[in-house]
Amino acid sequence: MDKFFDSLMFCLRMTSADHVLIGLVCALVMGLIVSLVYMYKNTYTKSFVMTLVMLPAITQMIILLVNGNVGTGLAIMGAFSLVRFRSVPGSAREIGSLFLAMSLGLFVGSGYVVLGFVFLAVIAIAMLLMSVTPFGTPAKEVKELKISIPESLDYDGLMDDLLNKYCRPWHLERVRTTNMGSLYELTFHVTLKKNAPTKEMFDEIRCRNGNLPIALGRVTAAKDTL
Repeated sequence: MDKFFDSLMFCLRMTSADHVLIGLVCALVMGLIVSLVYMYKNTYTKSFVMTLVMLPAITQMIILLVNGNVGTGLAIMGAFSLVRFRSVPGSAREIGSLFLAMSLGLFVGSGYVVLGFVFLAVIAIAMLLMSVTPFGTPAKEVKELKISIPESLDYDGLMDDLLNKYCRPWHLERVRTTNMGSLYELTFHVTLKKNAPTKEMFDEIRCRNGNLPIALGRVTAAKDTL
């Protein structure tokens, strides 16, 4: 086993232009593989996929620049400390893919190209297996139910009997005013009972809320983010 790992620790010394170009190509290939694994059975944008492809190569060059130079390393750390991510938080899978791409860049920048490919192969196989199997899938899907009611109605306990009839469990997530304060919007997180007739539930809720808007869908809260 020691000989096996010694053979994997092939170090590509970035001491010449040829070695640097080989490292860049390897880093781009690793980033391409990471992006393909990320796109499998997942929604994505072109900009994010391009970032995954380029990130290992960018990380590799940064490692080459700071290798053995404390002053340059501190300068780059100061530059990166000014970067602020102003977009919405990404999902756990996106953040994991970013960390994977950066880790591969560290492998290549340190010269351990073969070990980086082995690491990528293991992680990619694990990610694909978890994507095609029901591993991590909740036994019961939690949905978000939004019900609008007139401001004249007391929302406290108004829908309890209907929700107990069609859902188990459920809880009131939040209450807010809409339409210039003339309506209340009740947001519930519910788990529908097995074979529960959704149309019948909607019809009964409509009779109670005066035929105002009702919405049932995925939970909009960041359940899959870190």
